Amino acid sequence: MERLVGDFGRMYRERNDALNEVAHAHHEALFRLSLAADLKDDDTGVHIIRIGFLSEALALLLGESPAKAAMLRKAAPMHDIGKIGIPDSVLKKPGAFDVQERAIMNEHSRMGAEILGRSRIPLFQLAAELALSHHERWDGSGYPSRLAGQAIPLSGRIVAVVDFFDALTMDRVYRPAMSVDVALAMLREQRGNAFDPAIVDTFLENAVELNALRERINASHLSYSDLVSGGV
Repeated sequence: MERLVGDFGRMYRERNDALNEVAHAHHEALFRLSLAADLKDDDTGVHIIRIGFLSEALALLLGESPAKAAMLRKAAPMHDIGKIGIPDSVLKKPGAFDVQERAIMNEHSRMGAEILGRSRIPLFQLAAELALSHHERWDGSGYPSRLAGQAIPLSGRIVAVVDFFDALTMDRVYRPAMSVDVALAMLREQRGNAFDPAIVDTFLENAVELNALRERINASHLSYSDLVSGGV
């Protein structure tokens, strides 16, 4: 009997190890796809690494548990994975979108959720949730579902603030990077309009520390393994 119990225990551990290995491989594959999407819009690809670590830091400041914040760190870099399906003629357009181009661009949220949402693994379910919701606005004028206030998942509300700040402070095809002070002022202007006021307040109150984290990431040449381990 003891041998039988031991065999079952070993089989259970081997099964869990195999499932964890599959989940890890799945995550890395989707991260690589997210990186490919990011490289279409960012020459360095470090944007999604910053999004992961900054989202985790902001979640912790908001009182989320370390486990939930760590999961957000791993999920947040997949927020724009749907951009892999957006034509470069739209994604890299240097000027303003026309109505048709804007409609095409806005589809990346649904595309991302579709790519990620077929998994039953909690990490990818979270990634699908924030991919779909990070362009919703606090005032209900966002897309794709025009959700408002706390009807927007917390993951999407956090990533929206982080993505806004980080995107403003990096070079884009249509403009140079803005200063941190300008980006923070623009974030403050969108408090209660685009973004959850409490999340904006927390970001602004901790802006020095969050920007220092951003600078450490830029200087550290982090990779996928760092994102998984949480080391900066």
